[in-house]
Amino acid sequence: MTDDTEGTYDKPRQIRVPDDEWVPFEAATKAAHPTGRSPRARVVREFIRWYMRRPGAKLPARPPAGPWSEPPSGS
Repeated sequence: MTDDTEGTYDKPRQIRVPDDEWVPFEAATKAAHPTGRSPRARVVREFIRWYMRRPGAKLPARPPAGPWSEPPSGS
């Protein structure tokens, strides 16, 4: 498993997420993880490890409520 601070990158994966969720997700992850190569990818990787019950994996930390907490307009 590579560390988030290493200079190597994993193979890119595709995931389909609507823009009205993906864009605010970036703001929320930056609030919780202001440093690192990609806060969104980091949180997704943490969630996957937790979901699979990997030893030592923890559910990713969530930021306090913010503008990303509101439902998108038109919902």
